[in-house]
Amino acid sequence: MAIQTEDQAINSVLENIGTMVASEGGSLELLELDESSMKVKYIAGTNEECPECVPMTDAVFQFMKVALEVHAPRITNLEIVD
Repeated sequence: MAIQTEDQAINSVLENIGTMVASEGGSLELLELDESSMKVKYIAGTNEECPECVPMTDAVFQFMKVALEVHAPRITNLEIVD
């Protein structure tokens, strides 16, 4: 079940990466958050005309990891689940 946070840095990362995955019909849900770790559910979208345009879970992980390093460096443990 998705949770909410008042942490603006985390919300910014989720919004920015969420916008990217939403362009292909995907979505992100924040499942867990504590001082140094974060768990996010990635629901991949579909694009029948361009299946390779849909970000793979590993790519979403990398995008989020880099964004967190810049905007929320306290998050050192990131988990993405399908």
